[in-house]
Amino acid sequence: MLRGNFFRGLGYLGEGFHLIRQPGLRLFVVIPLIINIFLFGLLFYFLGELFTVLIAAAMGWLPDWAWLQALDWLFWILYGAVILLMLAYGFVIVANLIGSPFYGYLAELTQKHLTGQEVSSEDGWAAIIKDIPRALWREVQKIVYYLPRALGLFIIGLIPVVNLVAAVLWLLFNSWMMALQYVDYPADNQRVSFKALRQLLADTRLSALGFGLPVALAAMVPILNLFVVPAAVCGATAYWVRENGATRN
Repeated sequence: MLRGNFFRGLGYLGEGFHLIRQPGLRLFVVIPLIINIFLFGLLFYFLGELFTVLIAAAMGWLPDWAWLQALDWLFWILYGAVILLMLAYGFVIVANLIGSPFYGYLAELTQKHLTGQEVSSEDGWAAIIKDIPRALWREVQKIVYYLPRALGLFIIGLIPVVNLVAAVLWLLFNSWMMALQYVDYPADNQRVSFKALRQLLADTRLSALGFGLPVALAAMVPILNLFVVPAAVCGATAYWVRENGATRN
C-alpha cells in the first residue's frame, strides 16, 4: 500500500521557491545559480545537436511496418519526451555534482530557518570545504543508483509498442529520482545513509512522488531549471522536516 500524501508533496517545491528569497539563504542560492547558468549554456549548445541525433537513432529502430510509419509523429513525441527527461536529469546530475557542497549547507541553513535548531556545530565556508569529499561521494552514489535503471528504461523505450508506456515510466522514475536527489541533502546532514534514505522515502512514497513530479517537469524548462535546483533543495528540506522528522537517523 502506498503511503503519504501526493498533494501535500506537490506543495513543497512552491515552498522552496518562497524559502530561497529569505535573506539568510540568498548567498547560497546565488553562487550555485551562477554555476548553473554557466553549465546550462554549455549543455544547451552541445545537447541541441545530440537531441536530433538521438531522435533519428531511436526512429531507426522502428520496423518498416505501414501502421507504425503512419504513427511516426506519435513516436517522435514519445521519444522526444523520454530524451528530454534524460537530458533534464543529466543537467541536474552535473549541476548537483559541482554544487553539492553548497546545497548541503543550504539545506542546513533552511532546516535551521524552519526549526530554529542548529544542525551542525560548524558554520560558513569552513563547513562547506570540509564536506566536499562526503558531498561528492553522495552524488556518486546517486549516479550509480540512477544509471542501470535509466539504461533499463531506455531499452524498454526502444521496443515497438511497449515503448508507448516508456514516457510514463520515465516520468515516474524521474519524479522518484528528483525526490531522492534533493531530500538526500538534509538527510546527509543528519548522517542518514543513502540506503536508509531510500527506505524513508519509500515509507511516504506518494509524498515523495508528489514532490519530485513538479521538480522533474521544471527541470525540463529552460531558464526555470536554473532556479529549480536551489528551490528544490529548500523544498526537500521542508519535506524532510515534516514528512520524516528532522532528527530521525
